[in-house]
Amino acid sequence: MRRALRCLVLVAMVGAVVGGTAGSGTAGSPSQPRWVRHVLNYPGGISNGVRARLAADDVKTSTKLVRSAAALPGALENVQANADCDPALPQNETSVAFNVSDHLNAVAAANDYCGDGFWIGHTTNGGHSWISEFKDPKTSTTGERCFGSDPSVVYSAKDGVFYLSTLCYFSTSPISEVQVWASDDGGATWTASTKAAIAITNRSGDGSIDGSVFYDKELLAVDNNVDSPLYGRLYVTFIKFHMVLPSGRSDYCPVQVAYTNSIPTADPSTSTWAHAAVVPDAPGSNGVGGGANQWALPVVDDTGALNVSYISEDCNTSYDRALYFKRSIDGGQTFGARVRIDKPGQFRDNPNYQDLLPAKKARIPISPSMVFDPTRGTLLYAYQNNLHRDLTGADISLQTSADFGQSWSDARTLSVTASGSAAPRDQFFPWLAVDESGNAHAIWYDNRKDLADKRIRTFQALSTDGAATWEFADISTAAWNPDKGFFSCGCFIGDYNALAASDQVVYPVWTDGRDSAGPPLGETDIFTNVEVTP
Repeated sequence: MRRALRCLVLVAMVGAVVGGTAGSGTAGSPSQPRWVRHVLNYPGGISNGVRARLAADDVKTSTKLVRSAAALPGALENVQANADCDPALPQNETSVAFNVSDHLNAVAAANDYCGDGFWIGHTTNGGHSWISEFKDPKTSTTGERCFGSDPSVVYSAKDGVFYLSTLCYFSTSPISEVQVWASDDGGATWTASTKAAIAITNRSGDGSIDGSVFYDKELLAVDNNVDSPLYGRLYVTFIKFHMVLPSGRSDYCPVQVAYTNSIPTADPSTSTWAHAAVVPDAPGSNGVGGGANQWALPVVDDTGALNVSYISEDCNTSYDRALYFKRSIDGGQTFGARVRIDKPGQFRDNPNYQDLLPAKKARIPISPSMVFDPTRGTLLYAYQNNLHRDLTGADISLQTSADFGQSWSDARTLSVTASGSAAPRDQFFPWLAVDESGNAHAIWYDNRKDLADKRIRTFQALSTDGAATWEFADISTAAWNPDKGFFSCGCFIGDYNALAASDQVVYPVWTDGRDSAGPPLGETDIFTNVEVTP
């Protein structure tokens, strides 16, 4: 195995980390964007990635000077994928996809606090070494540098292009956009930030901005089925937070989708997008009801249909009431009836409305993952479940559907011991993938080896029989303390991890704080475990 040598990034720190964190109950100034007041006044709703940007808003950076990456031989299987700042700052919230024509070529991305946007890494040797790029989003009209968050990466077989989605927003302006960048050279170079495709924006053609709307938690999917009538269609799901004055309270936050059949790589900003409501606007008491949702996961099955799972989550807390599913057979234009995934007595959300788990400072949400197995025509869905919290802590549950989401299996515990019983202490942040042969893969964070329920390791599981049985292993070469991450508060390690799998190579990609010195900077990095079949 070989471990990538870090690239040195020189960063000038001209500000200081803010002393407090979002959610303090401070009302906020009427001149602030409504999303800022929402975060200050309510314990949940808008996602943790956006909240974390507000907590780190005073961290300023100047020009980054990046030296070329090199690779050194070594015996470690764990590889740090990202380059680092000087001083080192956090990266978190990972996404990864591989080139379906060259599986040794993959792109991973993560939130990056050296700047306002992302670390993007690409590999051409199956993850042995990575080359880093740091990229910040800019608004579609003025070119102002904005915050990015919640990266999502896919590869389009039709276009031969990697796509990456990002939010674009400010703490001082109400502008809110979902952007998509493109790379047609394996992840080496990307769309100019001023030419991003705009999947959705709250800025109208006349320049006015609807400050009552904030777009959150955008995730990509692409139709890579060559026989599909919609081959190549790109989808991005997102949550539309509608906020009312003066507190920033959200009265509805439905799931929506944008889609396009073509993104011109020379100038993605010229692409056109259609939009549809997966869940309609439906104001309710305290943001509860049909219009209160989060964690919309888009997956295209082998018929070309779009499957979307989502959580019925309050718009102003992190309380998750139920798990739902909808399917579109007309390319995202309309959706069928809502189907409930969880069954009576089989799911319980974390009772803490800020998603805090025992012994850890970081907010740790339900973080679901969904994937389709085309060899069996089966959907797999995994999520954090607190049903047996008093006995085994937070577990990872798995449910499957063999009829395109119209019915679901009973929940089974994925995070188990060698004897098959639920693992002790907390497990969270699952992610799923299925390779061409129908082997199912999963990763998650695991506290089972720490009696104090704090130090994190990454576990990986494999099923060769359609998720009926699983083998698992600890793939970490070191454990880490999440309380030492994210500046001085230890309050954010991302909301999710990532995984992509083929017959040739598996890419587990996760946030890791093994090298963190703790406050005040709280470094975390992006790690992978090299898993290439000879």
